Order: sequence, then C-alpha cells, then structure tokens
Amino acid sequence: MITNYKHIIWDWNGTLLNDVDYCRLIINKILKKNNLPELSLDKYREVFTFPVQDYYEAAGLDFNKTSFEELGKEFMIEYEQNKLTCKLYSNAKDILSEIHRMGYKQSVLSAYKQDTLNDILKYYKLFDYFDFVVGSDNIYAGGKTHLGLKLLEKLNLDKNEILLVGDTLHDYDVANAMGIHSVLIADGHQTKNKLTTNGAFVLDSMKDLANYLFR
Repeated sequence: MITNYKHIIWDWNGTLLNDVDYCRLIINKILKKNNLPELSLDKYREVFTFPVQDYYEAAGLDFNKTSFEELGKEFMIEYEQNKLTCKLYSNAKDILSEIHRMGYKQSVLSAYKQDTLNDILKYYKLFDYFDFVVGSDNIYAGGKTHLGLKLLEKLNLDKNEILLVGDTLHDYDVANAMGIHSVLIADGHQTKNKLTTNGAFVLDSMKDLANYLFR
C-alpha cells in the first residue's frame, strides 16, 4: 500500500454504496409528481451537486411551490423504504477488508444521518472496518465540511498521511478544507467531466482505486 497514507476516509453514498440509479428513480418520482421532466442517468449525474438544495433546483423543482424541507423529507422517506436493495460497488468490501487486514485505519465521512449510517454499515457488515463513523445530525444532506474538520481533530495525524476517497466535487472540497489528499471515483453521483473541472485526481472505478492503493 502507499506508505505515506496511514488513514483512509471513505464517503458512503456513491462511493462504497451504489445508490446512484436508486436516487435517480426517487427524484424522478418527485419530478413527475410536480409535472417536470424526468432525468436520464447521464442528466442526473450532470446536475447532482451539494448542497442537495442546489441539486433539487437544478432538476427543476420550485421551492415557492413546495419547500425544500418538504421535498427533502419526501425524498428520504422514499429512500429509506428500499435502500437495502442497493449493492456495494464491486471490490469495495474486498478493499476495505484488505486495508483493515494490513493494519491501516479507516473512517466513513458522510452527509447521511448518523443513526441510519450506523445501521446500514452494520447491515452490510462493514461497521467493524472503521475507527470512526461520522454522519450528519439531519436528513437534508447540506454538506459535511464541518464534520470533516471535526474528524481531522480526532485522527491526530500529519495531514499528508490521510486520504479521502469520494465520488463528488464536494468530497474534493471537503478534503481541501481539511488540507488532506483526495481521490474521486467517476462511477458515482457525478460524471467524470464534472469531477475533473477543478483539477481533482479522478479514477474510473473501484478496481482502479485498488490498483492505486495496493501498487
């Protein structure tokens, strides 16, 4: 493994858990209900962003008609109903297991609500791979920069020894705010073209990440 990294921080949705098309189907149900055009997978990945409020607006939703809070609650109620139909990305569990076996530390940093994050990690039998599991205190996925900075204090490591793995430009921005390195996987909620706009280091798949980490 790359010797200068002692701790890997993982995003959850779209990085370890492949819930991309599941999220698209839910937002399309909401769009259809509001008489708005549905999103293709490519279009969804083009408009998705953080904070989620901006993504809803980019999809065409009007908060003057229905508040963001109402829409966000509607989305999350729908999401929770069948979230366990989503699968982990291929090779994800093997990579986590190998990093753990080699004695390196790992954490999850997510805008997903803390209690539901804990539960889903336990469902997929991943919880024990992580030293820290850091989620949000609400359902609205506003961002996680503040959570990342708090996690950084707990790690007590040289910033060059920490790597954040995510699937959105928000992950890249969080890593920059923390002063740590990052790698983005272009197989999640945003397209590769979008991910490369700010000079982020981008890989195509989890398999490529394995080759990068274990070279």
